[in-house]
Amino acid sequence: MASFRAQFEMPSRTKTWSLTLIAIGVLALIIGLVTKGFSSDEQEKSVFWGTLMYNSIFFTLICNASMFFICATTLAMGGWQMVFRRVPEAISKAVITLGSITWLILFYIIVIDHNHHIYHWLSEDAKTDPVLKGKLGFLNPIFFLIWTTLAIGLWILLGARMRKLSSEADEGVMDSEKGKSYIWRNTVTASLFIVWFALTVGSTIPWLWLMSLDAHWYSTMYSWYTFASAFVSGMALITLWVIFLKNKGYLEYANKEHLHNLGIFMFAFSIFWTYLWFSQYMLIWYGNISEETIYFKDRIQGPYKGIFFLNLIINFVCPLLILMKRSTKRNYTLVTFMAVLIIFGHWIDFFQMVMGSVSKDHVSLGWLDFGVAAFFVGLIIFLVSKELANKPLLGKYHPFLKESIIHHTI
Repeated sequence: MASFRAQFEMPSRTKTWSLTLIAIGVLALIIGLVTKGFSSDEQEKSVFWGTLMYNSIFFTLICNASMFFICATTLAMGGWQMVFRRVPEAISKAVITLGSITWLILFYIIVIDHNHHIYHWLSEDAKTDPVLKGKLGFLNPIFFLIWTTLAIGLWILLGARMRKLSSEADEGVMDSEKGKSYIWRNTVTASLFIVWFALTVGSTIPWLWLMSLDAHWYSTMYSWYTFASAFVSGMALITLWVIFLKNKGYLEYANKEHLHNLGIFMFAFSIFWTYLWFSQYMLIWYGNISEETIYFKDRIQGPYKGIFFLNLIINFVCPLLILMKRSTKRNYTLVTFMAVLIIFGHWIDFFQMVMGSVSKDHVSLGWLDFGVAAFFVGLIIFLVSKELANKPLLGKYHPFLKESIIHHTI
């Protein structure tokens, strides 16, 4: 067995895989731009930009979920994650790059592109639509771009502040007063991030970026649904990196107890996501109000029916049957399989959330979708690996480190 190491070094094979996936993605983007982005068919253009949009949003949100996890456990005074905390920290830094890409894509769709098959509220017809006129206070380009810029900007700034504070745990032993001050500053910054996260991911951002694709439709549960999808995928991503590092001889103090907790998060939030999925669907189905049912009508009675219910099987039935047992959550192979499946399942969910509105007449899932996804996966692997190598994998002077080392689940 490889000896444990405190400083990560990106394996050449990992670097090769990440750059290969990025290259595949760039090639897919170029081909997609030529065949769809520059097409005279407005629908093909919409498919191209819609594909870029849902991929960038999905991967940005699941990376940002890592910082939410850090801040939530900080406020809960939970120290069990300290032995692998540098993993979600590294993942969260990818938000700088991914968030910038998302901003550029949305800026192009809102300001430069005059094809309004994606956001109908941008068209001239919206000005005479009584429903959309009532939403002009927030469904307008200026508000959209300002709020998008603030959302991504503060995710980046507050996340950077949390990572900077974390680096202080490498500097030296903390006495009682210094330790209290350190925990307090972490708590204050984590509180600010949680509040901003609630105001954006927990409410307004899903409304603007995703729900306004069907501007006549609304659901009061939509933001919670989007959050649950992003968070459980984010926990799955953290789990994959923890297992990867363990297999490479890193994270000496991380063990099956910590893996068990990560498995609990994946299981619990898969159930929470399903609760929101069912509650949203059941209430709209039972109410049977035309302006509410239109969203599900296009997905259940149209070409997206298979994907819509496959989404439920992957994201609910599989986690329920496989992750329910205690022994399963401690099995590295099964947890790895489930983490990959959960990320794929919620990627499919984001696909139908966006493309079910952009391309209602046919399912466009194909080489472009997987190519763009490969680009973002490769980019995340490269960025996270690079960040992990920048500082020790363990903040050995953190006041809660001992709690994490002796962590035991009942």
